[in-house]
Amino acid sequence: MMESYLTLLEESLQKKLQVLDKIQAYNLKQQELFQTDNAKLDQFDEYVAEKGALIEELTTLDNGFETLYERVSEELKDNREKYAEQIKRLQELVSKVTEQGVTIQAQEARNKQLIERYFAKQRTGIKTSRVASKAAYDYYKNMSNAGHVPPQFMDSKK
Repeated sequence: MMESYLTLLEESLQKKLQVLDKIQAYNLKQQELFQTDNAKLDQFDEYVAEKGALIEELTTLDNGFETLYERVSEELKDNREKYAEQIKRLQELVSKVTEQGVTIQAQEARNKQLIERYFAKQRTGIKTSRVASKAAYDYYKNMSNAGHVPPQFMDSKK
C-alpha cells in the first residue's frame, strides 16, 4: 500500500517536470517572438492561453501531491530506513522541480523585460506617427489657405 503511494508521488513529480518543460518551451517561443521587431500579438495571446492551461494542470498536480503526501508523511517519518530508496528518488525529483521552477521564473523575468521594451517601442512609434500626422495636417491646412490671397488694391474704407 505504502509503495503504491510513493509510486504515485513519484509519478506526480515526473508529470510536474513534463508540464514545467512545456512551460519552458512556451517561454522560449515568447522570447523569440518579442526579439523580432514585428511580433504577432495574436500568437502571443495563444502562448499565454496555452501556458495558462499548463499552470492550471500544475496547480492540480501540486494539490494532489500535497494531499497524498499528507496521507503518507507520518509513515515515512516513522520508517525512513524502510523507504530510503523511494525517499531519495522523491528528493531528487523535488530538487529538479525546484531548479526548473527557478529557471522558469528567470525566463519569465527576461520575457517581461522584452515585452515591456517592445510595447515602449510601439508607444514611441505611435507617438511619432501622431506627431507626423499632426504636422502633415497642419501643413495641408496652411497650404490650402496659401492659394487664397486677399485683395490688395481694394479700399477697405467705406
